[in-house]
Parts: sequence; C-alpha cells; structure tokens
Amino acid sequence: MIQFDAVHKRFPNGTTAVHDLTLDMAEGGVTVLVGSSGCGKTTTLRMINRMVEPTSGTIRVGGKDVTRQDAAELRRSIGYVIQQAGLFPHRTVLDNIATVPLLLGHGRRKSRARAAELLETVGLSAEAGKRYPHQLSGGQQQRVGVARALAADPPVLLMDEPFGAVDPVVRAQLQDELIRLQQELSKTIVFVTHDIDEAVRLGDRIAIFRTGGHLVQCAAPTELLARPADDFVADFLGAERGLKLLSLKTLAAVPQGPAPEGGPWALVLDAANKPLHWASGDAELPVRPLRDDDSLLSALNESIASPTGLIARVDADGVLTGVSSRDDIHHHAGQAHTEARVAA
Repeated sequence: MIQFDAVHKRFPNGTTAVHDLTLDMAEGGVTVLVGSSGCGKTTTLRMINRMVEPTSGTIRVGGKDVTRQDAAELRRSIGYVIQQAGLFPHRTVLDNIATVPLLLGHGRRKSRARAAELLETVGLSAEAGKRYPHQLSGGQQQRVGVARALAADPPVLLMDEPFGAVDPVVRAQLQDELIRLQQELSKTIVFVTHDIDEAVRLGDRIAIFRTGGHLVQCAAPTELLARPADDFVADFLGAERGLKLLSLKTLAAVPQGPAPEGGPWALVLDAANKPLHWASGDAELPVRPLRDDDSLLSALNESIASPTGLIARVDADGVLTGVSSRDDIHHHAGQAHTEARVAA
C-alpha cells in the first residue's frame, strides 16, 4: 500500500502543488490521478519515488517512509513509465529493458534473459529486441517503456500519462495491454492522466484533483460516476457520465432467448452456427455479435443499430448462444444506475 499522510508540497516560488493530501492507494490495485493541468497529480506521483521531495507530511510505500530510504535505491525498486518512453537512443531495445537489472547487479546474461521474457510479455517480437528506439513506432516504444519498468519485478509501478502521445487506436491497444498485464501481475499502479475516459477504463479507484493540489474525491469508478462529490467533479466527469457508468457494466446478466423465426428480418448463420448478418428479402444489414463480457453500453448501441432491436449473443468461439432484446437491455441499464446510486 502507498499512504499519503497530510502531505504538502510548496515550490520555492511559492506555488502550492499539493495541499494537505491524505490518501491510501491499495496494494495490487490501479489508482488513477486525474485533473486539469497544474492540479498536482504529476507532483503527487513523483513524490512517491522522491523525484520531488515533499515539503511536509509522510509518504509510505509498503509501510516504509520514503524519505528515510536512499533515493537511488528507492527509484530502482519502483517502476516508472513516462509519456515519451524515455528510452536510451544509443542502446538496443533489449539493453534498454535490461538497464535496471544490470544496475541491481543481476549480471548481463540474466538481465538480458529477463528482458527477452518481457518483450514477449508486452507483445513485442524477439526481433524487436535487436532494434534501436528510433526504429520503432510510438506505440512500440511505449511497450518497451513498460517492459523496462517491469524488468526488476517492482511491486509498485508509476505511470505518468504513458499513452498520451500516441493516436487513439494505439492508445486503446495499449490500455488493453495494461489491463491484461495487471490481471497477470497484480502490481500496485499509480497512473496519471487528464483523460477521464481512460481513468474510468483503467482505474480501480480514481482520485480527482483541482487547481492548487486539492483532492476533491477518490472513489471507485462506479461510485464516482453515480455520486460525484460536488459540481466540480460532476463537470469534470462530463454530461455523459451515465453512459460511462454503463461502459463498466457487462452484458452477462441480461436474459437471452432463441433467435425469432418468421419475422421480416432473419438472423443468418454460417455452417458453424456463427452470426453472419440480418437479412430481409434481398437486403442485408451487418450484425455485431456480443459476448457476456461486453458492456451494456455496447449492447445499447448495437440494439439501436439492429433492424429488430435484438442483439446476437455468442460464446468465446463466436457461436450463437441466443439473442437479447432492446427492452431487456434498457431495463438492466436502469437497474445498473439504481444499484450504483444505492451502493454509493
């Protein structure tokens, strides 16, 4: 666990970056710090590994006061990923990843073997390890940055807007990769972003800051979306926070039944019982089958696009399991909002 106890940071020019922050970040969870520029979220992150020293208060990582540890040793024990990856341009990808294990005295062979394992972990080929950073795309460089941060198997990973400099498609892919890695590795992650959609997608808890380094609210995404603490939080979450809430709820509980027969539109299947399209006479409309782990928001969107108001449900292999109606999806969407408000 990472604990902030009455932490204050004032810079020599008199600017208060963080004001009296008391906050616990759960072990094995993802805590996302969000807010507009200048609200103190990056300063908060950097105080954890002492790249910025607190003016007052106490910060503990694993129960130990960070200010009573050697700063260099502390930083080697904490993974750190920044927006531009921060790779050494004159070193190969493999040697970039092996940097921290080498500093920790693990030996060149062991360090490079660990780096090679991590290339695969973050979805890069062994061939990529032989290249230099400038020979990689922005998304690939960010994957290398994550691999390097994981190389010494640190319990804590700090990520400062790591996906902010890549295009939206690559950003979504990197978010997926981080979700997969976290399910596998269960690190304690502190993630800074200005993008509330990214925060909702990645965070177990979201801490919202306002200018002057004031923490306004810290809560699970569902609680935050259902019951913002004040108008500032509500405005920051945006007018579509109800839709964001539905993006967190899955389709699993929505009932399904057999595809109807004899109507104006029929669901056409292939020989393996996988949905192909909706058909009516000579007309065909696309179908986007959904699985149990898809969101209620995706289901609502698909039910609107469907000519019947029905969505096709499939298993992990893409085989049809049934269909669900727009009315049932709407009912569960309303139920999700009610449950979130009660829980909050």
